[in-house]
Order: sequence, then structure tokens, then C-alpha cells
Amino acid sequence: MRFGLLAPCEGSFLSSPDRIGPYAQAAEAAGFESIWVFEHAVIPAGYQSRYPYNAEGRVGIEDDDLPDPLGLLAYLAATTHRLVLGTGVLILPQRSPVVCAKECATVDRLSGGRLRLGIGVGWLREEAEAVGTRFEDRGARTDEYIEAMRVLWRDPEPTFHGTYTRFERAKSNPKPVQAGGVPIVVGGHSVAAARRAGRLGDGYFPIGLGHDDFLARLATLRDAAREHGVGVAAVLPRHRADLQRLDEARPGARVRRPRGDALGRRRVGHRPRTLSTGVRRAGPDAHRPARLISA
Repeated sequence: MRFGLLAPCEGSFLSSPDRIGPYAQAAEAAGFESIWVFEHAVIPAGYQSRYPYNAEGRVGIEDDDLPDPLGLLAYLAATTHRLVLGTGVLILPQRSPVVCAKECATVDRLSGGRLRLGIGVGWLREEAEAVGTRFEDRGARTDEYIEAMRVLWRDPEPTFHGTYTRFERAKSNPKPVQAGGVPIVVGGHSVAAARRAGRLGDGYFPIGLGHDDFLARLATLRDAAREHGVGVAAVLPRHRADLQRLDEARPGARVRRPRGDALGRRRVGHRPRTLSTGVRRAGPDAHRPARLISA
């Protein structure tokens, strides 16, 4: 079982090199496998969209620093050696897939192949509109962008003709270190997200699901994987728990072991959380990196 951290975002924590750097180093020294950061380009004041992951319907981090996740992970790549670096999640339909593919390939190269791209479609309509995208077609664009990015990572002269993005012999270098490109972990709580993970993802990052909903989404993912010829042999669920803050820790310091149930019912707000992921793959695409299934 592998454990990771979702970094806290209170105040200026994520934008303070003297805090987030030692935090990541302490996590690596303590044996954690990965660190994950999420994004909001903007959070418009007075938004009307409902945050889907708590009873209040408010995200509660409007005034906290939320650096660009790929820029932050590039910094953490320089301060760590083994820690896997993940976005949990990046809002893919709000980005250019061509630019995002280049950014991800760059971080993967500079980190020695440690990037995991967790992606979601987003829940905040006002944010989507502020960055100049349509909220209604975000799912379709996400599906297309995943495919376009993989073409850019894979082909020497990438060509792609889609509904939302088109390019012809558009050379994009460097390529990611990881064979097959940066692993894409599909996040979300909806049935559509589970289907997308089964069809297109290298992994699944369920968010805010209780026991019954998680099992239902897992069944949906497996059905979608079978329909598209992707074999999933076994799943180990993600473990999520409250964790002692590491902002003041230094490499080599003693860190309290995480506690909590296997499905994360002890999760509180946006405080640090542990994640563990793992799966074995079978079938015609078994040569690809193992699909990461989290709960």
C-alpha cells in the first residue's frame, strides 16, 4: 500500500517556499509515495454554483493562495528526489490541451518521470466563464483533450482533428519520460467521471464518495473498461485520513502515522489527507502503466 498527501492550502502555505518545500521534503523522508495539489484559476466572489463536496455548498478557500499546480509541482520536483508529484485535480477543459501537454511533459522531464496528471471537469461555472470557456460542453472537451494530449506526447509529428482542437504535424518536445506519456488519473464524484476513467484514464480519483457510492462508481468504471477493452484485474482502495500538519517539519523529523477508515469518512475540509493507490492490470493493454484506482 502506498500513501500520499493532499497538501493543505490555508493562507499562503502553498506559495511560501520556506513552508511547502520543507513540507514535501518531510513527507518524502517519512516514506510517503506522493504529494497532490489542486487548482482554481479564479474563484469569483459571490459565485452561485454549489460546491458538491460538503453540506454548505461553499468551497471555503476563496482567500487562500492557490498557485498554478504545474508550476508548484515543478518547484517541488527541484526540492525532492523520489516523491511522486500529482494534480488532484487540474481542471482540464479550462486549459489549452496543446499548452497543457507541453507543461506536463516539461515537469515530467525535469522531475525524472514523477508526474501524475489528475484531471477533472470542474464544478464552478463562474470560473469556467471567467477563463473564457463554456461550462456546458466541459465533459466532451475533456474527453477530446485527453486524446489530443496523448497524441502530442506520443507522435514525432502530432496531428489531431477534433471538434474543439485541431493541429497538423505540430512537433511538441520534450516528450515525457514515462512511456506512453504522463499517466492521467480521472477525478470526480459523478457517474460520468467513473465512465471517463474506465474509457480513457490511467486511473480513477473519486472525490467525496461514501461507501455505497464508491462501490457503485467502481462497478461503472469496470463496465466501461470492459466495453472498451481495458482489463482491470484488482483494485486497492485509497485510504484517506486526517494527518498531523507537516509545515514545521524537517527531513528526518518523526511524523505521526495516519489514522482513519479505508473510505475516508474522517476527512475534514481541505486539511492534509493521505491517499493510497494501487491496481493490477490485465488484458491487451497490460504493457501500459498500472491504472491507479483511488477511493
